[in-house]
Amino acid sequence: MAERDTRDTRNAQKATAPATDVAPATEVATALTAAVRGEVDFGAAARALTTMDASNYRRVPVGVVAPRDAADVAAALAVCRTYGVPVVPRGAGTSIAGNATGLGVVLDLTRHLRSIVSVDPAARTAVVQPGVVLDALREAVRPYGLTFGPDPSTHSRCTLGGMIGNNSCGAHSVAWGTTADNVHELSVTTYGGAALRLGKGWDGAPAGVRELVEGHLAPLRTGFPAGLPRRISGYALDGLLPEAGTDLARAFCGSEGTLGVVTEATVRLVESPPARALAVLGYPDESAAAEAAAGLLPYGPLTVEGMSEDLVRVRGEGGHGLPRGGAWLFVETGGATPAEAQAAATAILRAADALDGTVVADPAGQRALWRVREDAAGTATRMPDDREAWPGWEDCAVPPARLGAYLRDFRALLAEHGLRGTPYGHFGDGCIHVRIDFDLLTEDGVRRFRRFSEEVASLVVAHGGSLSGEHGDGLARSELLPRMYGDELTGLFGRFKDLWDPAGGMNPGVLARPARLDENLRFAVLPRERVEVAFGYPHDGPGGGDFSAAVRRCVGVAKCRVGGPGSGTGASSGPGAGPGVMCPSFRATGEEQHSTRGRARLLHEMLAGEVVTDGWRSTEVRDALDLCLSCKGCRSDCPVGVDMATYKAEFLHHHYAGRMRPAAHYAMGLLPRWLRLAAPFARVLNAAARVPPLASLAKRLGGIAPERTIPRLAAEPFGRWLGRHMKARTEVLARSRSAVLWPDTFTEYLTPSVGRAAVRVFEAAGIGVVAPPQGGRVCCGLTYVSTGQLDRARTVMRRTLDLMEPLLDAGLPVVVLEPSCAGALTTDLPELLGDDPRAARLAASVRTFAQALEECAPQWRPPRLDRPVTGQTHCHQHAVLGDEADRRLRESAGLTGELSGGCCGLAGNFGFERGHYDVSVACAEDQLLPSVRAAGKGTEILADGFSCRTQLAQLGGHRARHLAEVLAEALEDESTERPAEGR
Repeated sequence: MAERDTRDTRNAQKATAPATDVAPATEVATALTAAVRGEVDFGAAARALTTMDASNYRRVPVGVVAPRDAADVAAALAVCRTYGVPVVPRGAGTSIAGNATGLGVVLDLTRHLRSIVSVDPAARTAVVQPGVVLDALREAVRPYGLTFGPDPSTHSRCTLGGMIGNNSCGAHSVAWGTTADNVHELSVTTYGGAALRLGKGWDGAPAGVRELVEGHLAPLRTGFPAGLPRRISGYALDGLLPEAGTDLARAFCGSEGTLGVVTEATVRLVESPPARALAVLGYPDESAAAEAAAGLLPYGPLTVEGMSEDLVRVRGEGGHGLPRGGAWLFVETGGATPAEAQAAATAILRAADALDGTVVADPAGQRALWRVREDAAGTATRMPDDREAWPGWEDCAVPPARLGAYLRDFRALLAEHGLRGTPYGHFGDGCIHVRIDFDLLTEDGVRRFRRFSEEVASLVVAHGGSLSGEHGDGLARSELLPRMYGDELTGLFGRFKDLWDPAGGMNPGVLARPARLDENLRFAVLPRERVEVAFGYPHDGPGGGDFSAAVRRCVGVAKCRVGGPGSGTGASSGPGAGPGVMCPSFRATGEEQHSTRGRARLLHEMLAGEVVTDGWRSTEVRDALDLCLSCKGCRSDCPVGVDMATYKAEFLHHHYAGRMRPAAHYAMGLLPRWLRLAAPFARVLNAAARVPPLASLAKRLGGIAPERTIPRLAAEPFGRWLGRHMKARTEVLARSRSAVLWPDTFTEYLTPSVGRAAVRVFEAAGIGVVAPPQGGRVCCGLTYVSTGQLDRARTVMRRTLDLMEPLLDAGLPVVVLEPSCAGALTTDLPELLGDDPRAARLAASVRTFAQALEECAPQWRPPRLDRPVTGQTHCHQHAVLGDEADRRLRESAGLTGELSGGCCGLAGNFGFERGHYDVSVACAEDQLLPSVRAAGKGTEILADGFSCRTQLAQLGGHRARHLAEVLAEALEDESTERPAEGR
């Protein structure tokens, strides 16, 4: 990629703040650039991308270093030690307590240190570097029937280094324990430059650690709460007790980057049952579910997960298939065969005193249910009424037998403070996750946040629990550790930290000598006044329209970081994954700034104005958004519904206000106008486009990638054909339903065959076709929106509403054949013209081709084709419109097989723009092109989007068709066969 090729030239970029009181950041950057082989980036974008993790906290680093190997780590630490610059190691940045934020230099261990060094199936161990993504390890060892036991819900993007730092656990900890239980040895480099190998015994311990432990055996033996499978808070000094086996690696786990940097780890693997089943048990409420959880542990389940109805936004028929109840336990069982796993789940179902229950043996059904649970970290950040909720008290743990009582007391404390939360989590281990609707924007709200945190900490301790049961203490709970451990043990934590890191350079403010829990809140820097914007953002902020609230939607769980070059993970990785779209540009480049989260972070910093200082004119934000395909995949795939396509259009609208735009914005942003003007000259222009010098000149002037072929204009626009066709009709469709057939720009001027085919199918189904008045003048505004020309878009949209008003009054459905245009009418139109009630009416009238057939001709059955299909569900259809009706129509026509997820990579104007070709191809190669190449002979290639069909044709010579074309062809075949049958 061109973007990756330029990384080495970005070293030692400008900095806006000094690293220390002694040395300016530029001097530190220069020294680091000379010392390490990896990338050194002190620019505003790199810093902005790492100010936050998945917590409420924000700390601004002075720069980011991506070391290539352990020697680079040591070299970077040496430079930082020389200049007194603190360091924080960072994996995927999904920590929920602020652990992965830091002052000084951030070590990005995900870019290069992501090798699985070796796997020993006989010994059931693997040697990994810290940046290895958990799912990559699990995929590598799956052929041996093994897995790594701990599996947080972020398994598709979290790294082993981050898991070691936080002592991560996950859903299967009732069977396989925490990360600390599954680490054999660690290679660690300290801030002081020592390279240590940690395992059992005292070898590798810094000087004084053994003496500290042996001199304080009594408090170490009595100061840690008993009966807690999920005690993550503080340092695990009890792991160094002689009766615990003096395990230095265990004691290092959960140290949250405060003791040293892991450069390599030897981890234990466990047998993964070949078959699994899921018992889903319904209870009246979460306390009842919690009280039942501990009683299921003797049955040897793999998981005992719990969640309440607050988290389930879809219920009933067509929902998630949950049994009756107000809360549920997900109890997974394993076996050598499906029957054995199902029998174990059935036994649990019979033994459980549940209100209702079911056993799910189908893997697809299990994945669907696990997705609900795994997306909870994001879903829970939005209350059903769209109020924001935050991870301020995210993951405490109590003894499992006390969980029901704790939850009742916890709910009472919430009510006392006027707060709401949605508990869920690892009920079998007594560990609860919860997002709470704290007001973190006002001083009074922050004070209440602090008071509640102090009181709930005391409540947890009263129940014999741990402040952290999974994600660590970080900035959120470190200050409260004395409430759990007392002053003596907390003092030992500080001395332990000092023996490893006497200079205090590793992740200061966490665990020892902590920052206050109400400092460094990420919301404090956002503007208090509403930012003037063009879109309505109806679900963001009281009454909508709050762009800061829209940007705050991103909580950093990083589901958008799944995949990427060399990651070893794909869109379908893990038990809770499935076909999706988000985030194609990250999957192509592997760069944080090209993920949905990265772009949201840059927009956050743009609003803050501290790191990104140019506001809407920011080049850092512009460059990050440049590779956003506006696929809208994040609108559906992001657990909190971040809509980066809309944010991009908003940014471009302001960024180029009163300024010259890129040539592509004029060439492709105004595409409907140019095509309407060009239509009478189609033959001449098509011929000219096939003359290489002329085509090259046109592409250069239009900002079009030189690798692209200019699409051919239709000899006759669809609207003209439709007018002739309707005049020529002599029969009347008696008692038929009618529908408006929307003449989108692509169907009208480039592929009228799709429109003609749709008319043929509708007529066969008895559906009358109505054309909009001045059909060629109606427009959804898509190309104007995608290039941020929002004033023009609103003008075009209002004209469209004027023309469409009589048809809206008639209550006719509006059939849009191009999914991207249907998506624009459904989302962009009402969000840009929220003051015009006609916009919402038109949006509600939009139907896809399949939806219109199902609604207007429910008794009609398509011709049977009985052939396999491949291709791609359009990203806008996936994200906005849904494809359930399309699936049913394909099934009725005998078209078998699944379409791929992802994005084709052309994405309207994106893949045609100069500089985007490589990323566009990489996106197509991610899912679409491999699925088409793998298809057997005779397979029908389906692609309803013009971009998808064009990409397949230009990159692989594949002929893809709209579903309407396939069905229309079959109808023609039927009509020609019938006379022969009569003879």
